[in-house]
Amino acid sequence: MNDQQFMKLALQIASATNGRTWPNPMVGAVVVNNGQIVGMGAHLKAGEPHAEVHALNMAGDKALGATIYVTLEPCSHYGRTPPCADRVIQSGVSRVVIAMLDPNPLVAGQGAERIRQAGIEVVTGVLESEARRMNEVWLTAITKRRPFVWMKAAMTLDGKIAARTGDSKWITSESARQEVHRYRDQADAILVGIGTVLADDPQLTTRLPEGGRSPVRVILDTHLRIPESARVLGPEAPTILVCGPNADPAKIRSLQSQTVDVLQVGLDNGKVNLHQLLDQLYRRQITLLLVEGGAEVHGSFLDAELIDKVTMFVAPKLIGGTGPSPLAGNGFSRMSDAVQLQNISVEMFDNDLAVTGYPDRQFRNMELQDERR
Repeated sequence: MNDQQFMKLALQIASATNGRTWPNPMVGAVVVNNGQIVGMGAHLKAGEPHAEVHALNMAGDKALGATIYVTLEPCSHYGRTPPCADRVIQSGVSRVVIAMLDPNPLVAGQGAERIRQAGIEVVTGVLESEARRMNEVWLTAITKRRPFVWMKAAMTLDGKIAARTGDSKWITSESARQEVHRYRDQADAILVGIGTVLADDPQLTTRLPEGGRSPVRVILDTHLRIPESARVLGPEAPTILVCGPNADPAKIRSLQSQTVDVLQVGLDNGKVNLHQLLDQLYRRQITLLLVEGGAEVHGSFLDAELIDKVTMFVAPKLIGGTGPSPLAGNGFSRMSDAVQLQNISVEMFDNDLAVTGYPDRQFRNMELQDERR
């Protein structure tokens, strides 16, 4: 096996922790001595040992003269755990192969440099694009100081998310809906608008055969119209109600007495200011926000250019009529201004098609960040 193959294994180990390490990145490590794997590890949870420590502990004395493959630059500062760069140096390895450097200003190449200064060979950039994609959520949080926004919607082949009566159960198949629950299991928070709550009274929880983790539920409700009997206020998961500055103080107090977090933010053209909201969610250590709102909510995120990733489920159904589309908002006046998706992937769930891509404006931003490093 070569460097890329061992790094691929480290990436696979790291990806197994998807949705469990926030607000930290997913990291995997593999220790190899004379072509044999002698240690493996992943960072499992914030506050627990990092991947390098687990892998080196497994390797023990066999780390002497070995190569360690790690998907993210070893840290060089004290946080909840000691610096991993020091642990790597003390282990006696002769070579360190790193997929990507850490953009965190507390690290930013210092870990790799400390290891080099100890006389250990350091190689960087092995499967870097794969490592960056795996940690796209954490990278957005650490560089933009806001959550990564993943918009998900389901529509019929003729572009409707509901019938003209508002009925939307169900557009997609059971297997497609199970995939959405897997998305929820990975997310820190799920967001919808008050229109969805009033129309469907959803729970917004994760329901998988193996259980799964339910994310924080975020409801955009500018005027605090939510009924206090709404299922989304239940104890199954935390709920944040986001309202404007003029919401009824008495209702705020009543909702807070149910242990609901009521967050007041400023308005932008009469709607919740999404930039302020994302800033507040980031302060609550929310790094992946799954937006499952209706057309107006999706349109607001599009207008604000705050969508990092899109997954659109398309069911082979025709409903016709005047039902809503997945995106409303202001939109663009010319086709040439349309947001083009990049890095497209396509999956099938029974007869439903799921198309995932990254808006080109965001994609260009990520490329510029790559060039600066």
